[in-house]
Amino acid sequence: MSYRRASDRYKSPAIFFHWAIFLLIALAYLAIEIRGPKGSDSRAFWSSVHYCAGTLVLGLAVLCLIWRLWAGAPAEVEGNRLLAFLARAAHLALYVFIFAQPLLGILMINTGGHPVTLAWININYTLVGADPLARPFLKTAHEWLGNAFYWVIGAHALAAIAHHVVLKDRTLRRMV
Repeated sequence: MSYRRASDRYKSPAIFFHWAIFLLIALAYLAIEIRGPKGSDSRAFWSSVHYCAGTLVLGLAVLCLIWRLWAGAPAEVEGNRLLAFLARAAHLALYVFIFAQPLLGILMINTGGHPVTLAWININYTLVGADPLARPFLKTAHEWLGNAFYWVIGAHALAAIAHHVVLKDRTLRRMV
C-alpha cells in the first residue's frame, strides 16, 4: 500500500496547522518554564513570548477547525477499534486544549485587571474586566490544564511513534 496516496494523507493546510500549533505550544511551555523571577527583565520577555505564542495558538486553532470542518480529514487507518476510539478521544482532548488553554490564560490575565500585551506588535486586548474572585480559579485551571497536557501531548507523540515503529502502519506518515 502506498504512503503517498492523496486519500491517505492530510492536506497541506492541515499539516501546516498541526506542526505550527505544535511549535507554538512547545514555545509557550518553554517560555513559562524559563521566564525567571518576578520583576526581572527575563520574566517580562518570556511572559511576552508566552502570551504571543498562546494568542497565535488560539488564532491558528480557529483556522485549523474551520479547515477541518470544510476539508474534512482522510479516512481513519483501518485497525483495532479500541485504538481508533483512543485516537479520537486524544484528538478531541487536544482540540479542547488548544482552545481552552489560551482562553483560560487570557481570562486569567484580564481578571487580574490587566490586558494581554503583545509587546513586539504593540497590541493590548481585554476580553473581560477585573474579577478578583474568578482569577484564582482561572489561574488554577490554566496551570492544571497545562500540566495535564504534558501527559496528553506525550501520549499523542508516543502513539504516533508506536504506529510507525511497532504497528508499521501509515498513521505517522499521513501528517508529515
